[in-house]
Amino acid sequence: MAEEKKTEHGFVGETIIGDEVVASIAGIAAKEIPGVGSLGRSTVRRALTGWYADAAEKARSGVTVEVGKRECIVDLQLNVHYGHNIPNIVNEVRKKVAARLLEFTGLIAKEINIRVVGIEIVSQKPPSRVQ
Repeated sequence: MAEEKKTEHGFVGETIIGDEVVASIAGIAAKEIPGVGSLGRSTVRRALTGWYADAAEKARSGVTVEVGKRECIVDLQLNVHYGHNIPNIVNEVRKKVAARLLEFTGLIAKEINIRVVGIEIVSQKPPSRVQ
């Protein structure tokens, strides 16, 4: 016995969210966490990406995904700022990425694998002596 597909609004169809979209969302979400530096490994590659890429391509750098119909697996490579607690950052990144993917795409993050590949030292300018 075949069942007819009916939707709330009377439209039938399939929506496919591209891997690039999911990777961009995951990358942007990861960078929302304080203490997360750049994504990806190579500083040379990151510099070239910065020169020739748009914002979406920059967000995908260091992010790979496998997307199914309802679930996805995310692999992130990230650099952290010196002085921040890495286990806390990783936990916050996982929570934020999972929440953003569910919120924006409806996908459940089955796995969020994070590889910390470097430490970034954030230069702080001394306060101005002129007031």
